[in-house]
Amino acid sequence: MYKIWRHRLSLILLAVLLAGCSSVDIERYAGSTPTLDIGEYFEGRTRAWGMVQDYSGEVQRRFTVVIDGTLEGDTLTLDERFTYQDGETDRRVWTFERQDDATWLGRANDVEGPVEARQVGHAFTMRYRLPVEVSGREITFTLDDWMYLQPDGRLINRTAMSKFGITLAEITIVFDRSP
Repeated sequence: MYKIWRHRLSLILLAVLLAGCSSVDIERYAGSTPTLDIGEYFEGRTRAWGMVQDYSGEVQRRFTVVIDGTLEGDTLTLDERFTYQDGETDRRVWTFERQDDATWLGRANDVEGPVEARQVGHAFTMRYRLPVEVSGREITFTLDDWMYLQPDGRLINRTAMSKFGITLAEITIVFDRSP
């Protein structure tokens, strides 16, 4: 009985790990519309509303974000100011350099290393490592970030936060460009 249970548990763990490693190929969205160009989309002011959910789906935090974007040549700077429901605030500044029509190279003040980002059709994706304070200690998560431009101009962002290939939290954000 123990061997059967252990074998089943091993198969379940393998399936979870393999699912955590798989990802959609962004090229799948080639030709989809409306076409997203993050330089055009984020130039000016953008507002967003979001939430962080833990592994069980329970909402842990809600927040708003005001983003001021500046596009100068091939450089996009995003100054993001977060306000959480408990009053805490945070700030992240991204700088993206356009490499070609589909690729950007990004850096942020609290993100590890340069980040390659890709935009194809209505989709944008990037994967990066972000140290986060959790219960008084710093844990570095891998974030798999996907944005999808909707026909009404809103942008939906889904992010999986993982550690050791296992998704421990998800972030959902809806962006709306301010007039």
